[in-house]
Amino acid sequence: MDSIFYLYIATASILLFFTAFFVGAEFSIIRVRLSRIEQALSEGRKNANWLEKISNNLDYYLSVSRFGIAVTAIGLGWLSKNIAELPSVQAVADNAGPNAAGPIAYITVLVLVFFIRAIIGELAPKALAAQYAERAAFRLAPALSLAGSVFAPVLWLLNAAARLLLRPLGIRTLQPEYGHSEEDLKHLMHESYQSGEINQNELAYMQNIFSFDERLAKDIMLPRTQMITISLEMDHAELMEIIEEHQYTRYPVTEDGDKDAIIGFVNIKELLTSYTTAGDLSKSLTIHDLPFVHDQAPIQDVLLRMQSQHVHMAIVVDEYGGTAGVITMEDILEEIVGEIRDEFDHDETDDIKRIDHHNFLVNARVLLSELEARFPIEFEESEDIDTIGGWVQMMDTDIEEGGVIDLTDFRFIVREMENHQIITVQLNKKNKS
Repeated sequence: MDSIFYLYIATASILLFFTAFFVGAEFSIIRVRLSRIEQALSEGRKNANWLEKISNNLDYYLSVSRFGIAVTAIGLGWLSKNIAELPSVQAVADNAGPNAAGPIAYITVLVLVFFIRAIIGELAPKALAAQYAERAAFRLAPALSLAGSVFAPVLWLLNAAARLLLRPLGIRTLQPEYGHSEEDLKHLMHESYQSGEINQNELAYMQNIFSFDERLAKDIMLPRTQMITISLEMDHAELMEIIEEHQYTRYPVTEDGDKDAIIGFVNIKELLTSYTTAGDLSKSLTIHDLPFVHDQAPIQDVLLRMQSQHVHMAIVVDEYGGTAGVITMEDILEEIVGEIRDEFDHDETDDIKRIDHHNFLVNARVLLSELEARFPIEFEESEDIDTIGGWVQMMDTDIEEGGVIDLTDFRFIVREMENHQIITVQLNKKNKS
């Protein structure tokens, strides 16, 4: 072999090393968390200042990495051509025939360099950077910063030329916007769950947060027919009966028992405290203002409204201004953390309660989307309907307790109604056997 051959191999090895360096640097700096960099700075960790500098100008240093990868790729391509043209290499390829020796030598060297570069320069550094992102980022930061200084003039010229070419298209900046869509984040969370980085509860919380802004007040409110209110006209015995039976912390207050004439709410803890002093329950009623929200209002807006007014309850009104229901802070929080139970919730049941293998008792307020996610059901003609109770009544407007709605694989049986409103529905999975 010619001495030039060994020089080319040494040069190729150096280019492979730099390819691996730039690939590893690119993948590690975008994976390391900013919180870890800040913590490293506070602890005085070695190279933390370099990494902070890179993270504060991430777009530029990603360009440095990509430019370095491109330069090494060009260099390896040039070396492949020169190695293939060496007399010693041509002599080996002469066995295939004098006319085919050149192309065979070039293709053989190119394919060999491609596979070596793919494995050593791309795949291996990516895997290492993914596995040891923080360690790699801290170790490679000084060298990447130095490369950024060396490449600065060339990158400035390239960016200037690119801006001139893109200006007629109305593009004024080359700075990419780094961020993830909601779908990207959901995918990342699912991957993190599968890899064991987060548990099932954490995954559920984050999924609930994403669906939080899609829910409306009418989806989670307690309907008007199930609201428990107190009236200014109630006597001592009536008030105590309601308080003892329901044991809520807050009650809406009406005039003459009219749920469309709600004037505020009372806090029972405050009421009973005043009663111990005044001795007259009706005179101890301190009525607080409460917000009124539209039934189409997003629950995140309802939450902000309740927070701004420092209350834990809001009245939901329909398009005609009548009371549609009531919503509490607990209802909103349950959309994120799931069911919240206290010592007075012993009589509450799950919204979807399993009776046996084929039967479930479902709260009529359960969303169709929740049932579709849990069971292989597809509700047709349900664009304007949200809950299973509403869907059953749409399918049969005259349905009564015991009424049945049949689908191909499922049967819905109305188990409880109150004032023409469905309260619970039994879901029956038909036995195909």
